Amino acid sequence: MQLNHSKNGGVLEKERAMGRAQSVAIIGTRGYPSYYGGFETAVRKLAPYLVDAGWDTTVYGRPGSTRQDDLDRDLRVRCVQTRGLETKSLSTLSYGLTAIMHAVRSKPDVALIMNVANGFWLPLLRLRGIPTVVNVDGIEWERAKWGRLAKAVFRMGARLTARFGDTLVADSVEIARRWKTDFGRDSVFIPYGGETPEQLPLQDGLARRQYVLVVARFVPENTIPEFFEAVERIARNHAVVIVGSSGYGGELDEAASALDKAHENVSWLGHLSDDRKLLSLWQNAGVYFHGHSVGGTNPALVQAMACGAPIVARDTVYNREVLGDATHLTSPTPSDIAEAIEKLMSDREAQEIASQKALQRSAEIYTWDSVCASYERGISESIGRKSRLRSSAAKG
Repeated sequence: MQLNHSKNGGVLEKERAMGRAQSVAIIGTRGYPSYYGGFETAVRKLAPYLVDAGWDTTVYGRPGSTRQDDLDRDLRVRCVQTRGLETKSLSTLSYGLTAIMHAVRSKPDVALIMNVANGFWLPLLRLRGIPTVVNVDGIEWERAKWGRLAKAVFRMGARLTARFGDTLVADSVEIARRWKTDFGRDSVFIPYGGETPEQLPLQDGLARRQYVLVVARFVPENTIPEFFEAVERIARNHAVVIVGSSGYGGELDEAASALDKAHENVSWLGHLSDDRKLLSLWQNAGVYFHGHSVGGTNPALVQAMACGAPIVARDTVYNREVLGDATHLTSPTPSDIAEAIEKLMSDREAQEIASQKALQRSAEIYTWDSVCASYERGISESIGRKSRLRSSAAKG
């Protein structure tokens, strides 16, 4: 285990020793600062916010998964890296276990847990008297990318989370409904946020509102295979920019590479960790296609809205909830995807209307300030409930 203390952490150390700063451990992501996925984006925003609010904040992560040279890194955030098995099926479980074992020894005042797979280890935190706030994410056991065993693991992890998690966080109203129906647990609604950047310069070779963009992990439930088929038609008249990868190689990465090589209008950029470049791509796109079908509030979708991207989205209950009337919906067939995208790409007025609706929806509901404030309120209330229970038990 590697423990990295920031050089500016002295004040927090003194405050903790004097009993002034409450401590929170964030477990279940790849670390801070990391650009891997939605959980990591949330932690990049939340960890500095909690430090500013007076919390002694520790983020657990994995070796080699963070950017310690990031100029936006807040040095007051304590980073702890633990070991695990770097495999598709066991990484979350193994890294979660070693992180929670470390937290059991250090005993923070509260633990914020990301991912229901870590439900297997929640009893360890409960035995130690550490209250937990658990972000349950999406319905992992329904994702096509997982095999039968992995789906069973996530389902059992969810059951254990429902039993042992003190406070549950759902990132969408629909996810909250599913947890109430399936597990009988109420949850707090806290979505993801987006940031609206200043007008950023176009990326080389692109023209504003004249290219189609997709940003996604290459898994079937993100409608990537169908979108790639649609690209064969779309690329005849429009530039197409593909951002993402599977993370492990495979057929979809090979298909993206083949499209890039076969069509002059197609560019596959792989996984991007350059925030400004990614924000620019969303901000200037003619259409952003969002094909995610499983999960709640998707971080990429919320950020696309905050950038004012005109959006064509797969018609799902989750996407309808997030977007309201700020979108054009489509069924997940290659022909329907191509038709919806081409229709919006040919109508500049409709693009502008979609852009303004997305910006308005983002500002009303999906801002990082409101998201972070909700998380702080949730972890504070979790500590308060635990204290009240201890007080009642002592009196009894």
